[in-house]
Amino acid sequence: MSLSIKDFSEMSELSPQTLRFYHSEGLLVPAVVDEDTGYRYYDFEQVQDALLVSALRGTGMSVRDVRRALDAPDTAAALLDEHTEALDRQREAEDEAITTARSLLTSWPEVRRREVPEKTVLSAEVKAVPVDKRRGQPDQYDWDAVTVAVRAAVADLGALAVLHGAKVEGVPWFTWAGETHDQREAAFSTEGPHWLAKVPVSADAAQLAALAEHVDVQTFEAREELAIHLPGRLTMSKHATAQLRLVTQVPEGLFPDASTQRHILHDDGIETAVRLSPLRGART
Repeated sequence: MSLSIKDFSEMSELSPQTLRFYHSEGLLVPAVVDEDTGYRYYDFEQVQDALLVSALRGTGMSVRDVRRALDAPDTAAALLDEHTEALDRQREAEDEAITTARSLLTSWPEVRRREVPEKTVLSAEVKAVPVDKRRGQPDQYDWDAVTVAVRAAVADLGALAVLHGAKVEGVPWFTWAGETHDQREAAFSTEGPHWLAKVPVSADAAQLAALAEHVDVQTFEAREELAIHLPGRLTMSKHATAQLRLVTQVPEGLFPDASTQRHILHDDGIETAVRLSPLRGART
């Protein structure tokens, strides 16, 4: 049974314009195209092909991927799984954006001044995330990749602590890798590593000695800080906003020591904190 494009359009619930587009893309090729008139005719059996195309396109799958699924039916399920995973990531990002927008519209996060006690921390370099340098464009830095790498380093440090009988105490953070000459040399390159992961722990002397054989064990000195917590994942705009709000709310007689800045990993966002130091000759 042969159907005109009008009849096939009504049966498949696809507009003639869409059918012409799908024809040009190789998705739904008419059974016959009249060479004299250019009219397209479809077989009745192609309705089921149209149903599959519509279903796949309805998921948001690209024309290119739909064509791949039709050309290689054995891979179609895997392609749909990949697309579903991408949609899940997109929905997660959209949900986070909604939460962040509501938080910012309700009230901007406040800068807090606080005293932070001395801590014992485990420290390790974070796997490098290279800077993408493009001629004529701003450098691109993948903050999502940085966060993934940092959390992996933090997880490794936490597991190492537990293995040696130590206890993780408090929230981990990451800071610029500039504690040694070699770290600074690497940190100022595009390849890195650019960050150090820090995990606060409580442990006895024997446990700390055992840990020191595998990782840097450091004393985080007590300090006064300014801190601001921004919800959601870390982005360049949030990083810049944190810097702006911190440097514009420094108390008189003090200055923010940028070399001590740390990014604290909360479940609902990133808290940026910077040490306050007295200006030379100033009274605080």
